[in-house]
Amino acid sequence: MWSAVAVLVGSTIGSGIFRSPAGIADKLPGPLPLLAIWLTGGIFVLCGALTLAEVAGAFPRTGGVYVFIRESWGRLPAFLFGWSELVIIRASALGAIATTFSEYFLRVLGHDPRVEPYATYVHYVAAVAIVATATFNYVGVRWGSLVQNLTTLAKTGALLLIIILALVIGLPQTGGHFSPAIPAGSISAGPFGLALVSVLWVYDGWGDVSFVGGEVKDPERNLPRVLIFGTLIIIALYLLANLAYLAVLPVDQIRQSKLVAADVADKLMGAAGVVFVSVAVMISTFGTLNGSVMTGSRILFTMAADGLLFRPVATVDRRFQTPSVAIWLSATLGVIFVLAGTFERLADAFVIAIVPFYALAVAAVFILRRRPGYHPPFRVPGYPVVPAIFIVATVLLLGNAIVDPSSRLGTLGVLGVILLGIPIFFLTKSRRTASDS
Repeated sequence: MWSAVAVLVGSTIGSGIFRSPAGIADKLPGPLPLLAIWLTGGIFVLCGALTLAEVAGAFPRTGGVYVFIRESWGRLPAFLFGWSELVIIRASALGAIATTFSEYFLRVLGHDPRVEPYATYVHYVAAVAIVATATFNYVGVRWGSLVQNLTTLAKTGALLLIIILALVIGLPQTGGHFSPAIPAGSISAGPFGLALVSVLWVYDGWGDVSFVGGEVKDPERNLPRVLIFGTLIIIALYLLANLAYLAVLPVDQIRQSKLVAADVADKLMGAAGVVFVSVAVMISTFGTLNGSVMTGSRILFTMAADGLLFRPVATVDRRFQTPSVAIWLSATLGVIFVLAGTFERLADAFVIAIVPFYALAVAAVFILRRRPGYHPPFRVPGYPVVPAIFIVATVLLLGNAIVDPSSRLGTLGVLGVILLGIPIFFLTKSRRTASDS
């Protein structure tokens, strides 16, 4: 059970908690809304994770969300998920993660990534990092488990160190920056919803443990515990991290701090603290980047092997026995995205593109429970309310992103690209039919 909890925690804690608080704080008026948005995001993903635990138990197969959607909604929605993985989701994720790695890398070298020419260098270093991790995955380097263990230890250790030092050393010196809890002027739903999009980027990874649901021992007993304990650990860590940031820096400074973890360490420990935290975050994000290349390419490979994507994507390298075309396709698109986009745009595009498919995977439980012979090892508690909360929240989240003028164009662009996959599906389907005949 605790190994599965480690999978959930290690998959979720990535680059976001060290990079995203600035953009989130910029949309909210004070400390209380800032903490409330992290708790709201945690409740949201807990409802989704509990539901996916049931679906994953019924279909413990390689492919995760893709398989859940295919088995419940059919091949077209499954294709749209894979299409979105190809053209938006994976490339945006790689770009955002690599950007964080690049910014902290430049900070370790003594440069400020917020000013030129280093602000431009961020994109180039990030592109090199994507190519490097793609190369490692292509040659089939067998240090994956060691790397993941080390990076999980590094990022969790760095986060805990910042929390402890900030609350033990920083808080007595500053008294914290928790008041006024909500400055003059009320918070509106629009900015809160946009901030939630950014928070969900930081929480992403909660669904990964569902991919190994069939391998958890005694899943009926342990899987709900894994998801509850793991998600609660993540919620607690994220709330404590933000309390730590507020103990050292006021909200106005957090808004301007792209590398908030390093800036907090600088206040607490000076240059040595900055180097320590920056190196730990670099290791963390590099491991996350490596894992994202690995899992993303496997989804594309599975789709191509299933006949829902161009067949060459399922090519396996003869020498290294790795899905070479899928790996380099993911990496190439990631490089294009990171050269053209900022961290905030990449992270928001990722969330807008993936949450509709998470909602479809969660909604699968309503279809599956009507099928005869459906006996999953675990059933979501609070059905149908728990899955409904996740689905309704997803609809409201996307609706708010469309209505808000500041995010409307980007949101509609992402959804438009997803829908563009419909004619491509029928085009490839007609070609498959013709070739089969």
